[in-house]
Amino acid sequence: MSDERNKITVDIYGQQYRMVGKASASHLRSVANFVDAKMREVADGNTRLDTAKIAVLSALNIADELHQLKEEYDELIRILEEEQQRGE
Repeated sequence: MSDERNKITVDIYGQQYRMVGKASASHLRSVANFVDAKMREVADGNTRLDTAKIAVLSALNIADELHQLKEEYDELIRILEEEQQRGE
């Protein structure tokens, strides 16, 4: 893997941010778009919240999704390991 870093400017919830990372520019843009969409989703359902609260609630929603996916992943790994043990 290259040590070269990609630098892009993205718009998240009306603010410009400079992103720097080893991932491709399209991946960085995709992540920024995901966060922007989550913030807009939270804001649409909660019109009286300020930007900081929208950001925190969005982070909680994203963390919840990640946590659920990790639980599903761990369960799939457990099932695969059990099947491998039965097949030995």
